[in-house]
Amino acid sequence: MPEFPGGMTAWAKYLNRNLQYPAVARENEIQGRVTVSFVVERNGEITNIKVLRGIGAGCDEEAIRVIKKSPLWKPGKQNGKTVRVSYVIPIVNLFITFKDS
Repeated sequence: MPEFPGGMTAWAKYLNRNLQYPAVARENEIQGRVTVSFVVERNGEITNIKVLRGIGAGCDEEAIRVIKKSPLWKPGKQNGKTVRVSYVIPIVNLFITFKDS
């Protein structure tokens, strides 16, 4: 399976540092889980980002924005060769603990 540099702990830190609570979501107290799919290419680049299940109020777009600017991932391997891998990841309680921008 592909892996974010430093593993899932580093992924959580990356999200925490980069996600910004959208004003509309803050005003309407929107929070929850955004489920996103993307492809980790053979070179570790993230492509084909899609929201599978969103919560609206700008949170879905913010999740896409942050994933787009993600550093290269360690690509997946199969039989010793790097391969493209479709990845689905929930971003849970997206803005509960993040600082207001």
